[in-house]
Amino acid sequence: ALLMIFALLAVPLRSYVQPIIIMSAIPFGLVGAVWGHFIMGLDVTMMSMFGLVALSGVVVNDSLIMVDFINRKRRLHKDIAIAVREAGVNRFRPILLTTLTTVLGLAPLLFETSPQAAFLKPTVLTLVYGLGFGVVIVLLITPAMVAIQQDLRLQTKSLRRMVRLGTRQWTG
Repeated sequence: ALLMIFALLAVPLRSYVQPIIIMSAIPFGLVGAVWGHFIMGLDVTMMSMFGLVALSGVVVNDSLIMVDFINRKRRLHKDIAIAVREAGVNRFRPILLTTLTTVLGLAPLLFETSPQAAFLKPTVLTLVYGLGFGVVIVLLITPAMVAIQQDLRLQTKSLRRMVRLGTRQWTG
């Protein structure tokens, strides 16, 4: 599934690095889910894994929205710092509201005590805690990783140019 997500992201983004940046939010969501299971005293079950698949989809979607907006602003401004700042400001509310509505919508099921709802608790717990932790990553770490990627790309380009010029000077 992760390879399919990577492939589906790499084609429209025309990049191998940006899908990795987008998908890097998945492990952080997993950390939040494991913490949630520990805090609530529940075991990680197969239903938790189903929740992890759903969590991965939501976190990847949020991260994709952020990266796509950064890319659009980058084409407009040509400055990565401005693009990241504007993307963070403009996408903060939509990403936070999407997460909050999902978490608040699932919260009653998380605290339900009936035996009929008990088998869904691991799935809901994974989603609630994973999203709670994952949204912080999407809003803070993803834009920073895009800026770092851009800086590394510019440094690599500059280094290649210096090597090419240095090679010409030595041969000529």
